[in-house]
Amino acid sequence: MEMLFLDCSVPCKVSWEKLEALCRLEGLHCEELGVSRAKVNEYEVEFLCDYKKTKDDEFYLVKWRGFAASENTWEPKRNLKCPKLIKLFHVDLEKELRRHRRRSIPKKLDKEVSSLLVQKAQLRQSLQRWMEHLNTTRNHPGRIFVVNEVDLEGPPKNFTYINNYKVGPGIVLDEMAVGCECVDCLEEPISGCCPGASSHRMAYNDRRQVKIRPGQPIYECNAQCRCGPDCPNRVVQQGIQFDLCIFKTENGRGWGVRTLQHIRKNTFVMEYVGEIITTEEAERRGAVYDRQGSTYLFDLDYVEDVYTVDAAYQGNISHFVNHSCDPNLQVYNVFIDNIDERLPRIALFSTRAIRAGEELTFDYKMHLDPVDTESTKMDSSFSLAGLPSSPKKRIRVECRCGSDTCRKYLF
Repeated sequence: MEMLFLDCSVPCKVSWEKLEALCRLEGLHCEELGVSRAKVNEYEVEFLCDYKKTKDDEFYLVKWRGFAASENTWEPKRNLKCPKLIKLFHVDLEKELRRHRRRSIPKKLDKEVSSLLVQKAQLRQSLQRWMEHLNTTRNHPGRIFVVNEVDLEGPPKNFTYINNYKVGPGIVLDEMAVGCECVDCLEEPISGCCPGASSHRMAYNDRRQVKIRPGQPIYECNAQCRCGPDCPNRVVQQGIQFDLCIFKTENGRGWGVRTLQHIRKNTFVMEYVGEIITTEEAERRGAVYDRQGSTYLFDLDYVEDVYTVDAAYQGNISHFVNHSCDPNLQVYNVFIDNIDERLPRIALFSTRAIRAGEELTFDYKMHLDPVDTESTKMDSSFSLAGLPSSPKKRIRVECRCGSDTCRKYLF
């Protein structure tokens, strides 16, 4: 009798760190886990929980990676090979001691202090995992960093990072662009390229900087065009090019975004991305968001107010960009593969040169002066902490942007 055996496998439910710890406990070695014969008895420090010192030595309470907190052990400093973790521990400790107006490190820490240090270490871990997830999910060259040096708030709950619009129920993208035949889109007559076919000017110069006025639309080359990916008329579709950092603000504005690289004037920075919904659905969600005190609705009213972008639970890094009455970003309506004028892509370009380390902002009550019959005003209204709000329900909200030209109230 011949018996057939099916090759059946199931995913392992044990985390990578626990597998590594099990290998060390059993004296096994595994190249994939980084546990060699020489290192089988070495354990990895996850973070430091407490500190004390005697006349002869300094000791740290160590949380070991892959082990429960009940397995924490006190270790002399000379046994530890984690200078970065020790430095981070003392940075957190010094901040906490200054908060209590204490200048010198005591021989033994108060329970309140050590508990806070553990919370900060755990927060740093959760933000690191979130940062790794964001960078695994993004499809753009610019990297994303995350920092919170203000409080103990971790990654936002119920938020999914997406790179492009997600189309909601009842919405069809069927007005697809026809490609151009240009070999060089800057050298060819404008009438033969995508902007010319739409009776508009080329939006970019040879350095890929926007040169048209806010309010005029941008028509980029698309998937049907003869030109390649290096075409100078392909800018927004190339995605975020700069390393950006999501950080917790110190003045109650929630999360914000700063650039880690210098950005030239009139340069594309990011798109405002979320779920495309109908205005009827936006009204329904807006009523719920108003009761919660915040919302992320951005009306797409380039030609008519039919659709809205909701970035509350699905969006990209623009979800965290704050308002300013003197912003360094400006909104433009962009059309690429889909040329339905009711569904523009919302691109944010720099209004001036932006220094590395400077926060990125745009005006939540931005108006674009009409320049022709097809231009519009972006009349989206937003609440604090980077949260857009439906313009149909305006709430008087105090502005905290801190600029010299601050209007004091968002609406």
